[in-house]
Amino acid sequence: MTTQPQATTAPSDTRQELLQLIEQRAVQRGTFTLASGRTASFYLDAKQVVLDARGAMLVGRAILERLQALGPLPDAIGGMSIGADPITAAAVTMAGVAGLPLKGFMVRKEPKGHGMKRYVEGPVEPGQRVVIVEDVTTTGGSSLLAIDRAIEFGLKVERVVTVIDRLAGAAAAFAARGIPLEPLVTIRDLGIEPEPVSG
Repeated sequence: MTTQPQATTAPSDTRQELLQLIEQRAVQRGTFTLASGRTASFYLDAKQVVLDARGAMLVGRAILERLQALGPLPDAIGGMSIGADPITAAAVTMAGVAGLPLKGFMVRKEPKGHGMKRYVEGPVEPGQRVVIVEDVTTTGGSSLLAIDRAIEFGLKVERVVTVIDRLAGAAAAFAARGIPLEPLVTIRDLGIEPEPVSG
């Protein structure tokens, strides 16, 4: 029985196409107030990419390629709802297509008012190795909260993967917790230099 050759894209090709899509759809110029409270001369709307069929496929594939390059896959990936939800879904779906046993989870800002009343939802169990995902990382506040909730649940957080890193302090904040940040793309890849932090 002959096996059909699989159409694969090299990691660099996946990342390059994702970068082009981000440049086309996610970068906006102007004056914006970020979730961190900082003001910036550009805005990165990663949802324009992660909620697009081609973009979701590229994000999911790029995350899997990055995680596989770092060693054994974690048991699960997830992050703060709702921003991380489409990223989690994309990676879990692409893992399913590839036959990889990766699960997803969601972290709530507030526990559900009924049922199990948990912060962490999904097919995960204490002791499992997980990766936190995020669409755009600035100071890392959202992912730090997700890390805290995951650890409280009993999960072992190995790293954070973000679609776009604004290079605004998140990597250092995670490093202080002993958790590395793995960005798929940074603003320097988009030709943007980090803005000085005032105050």
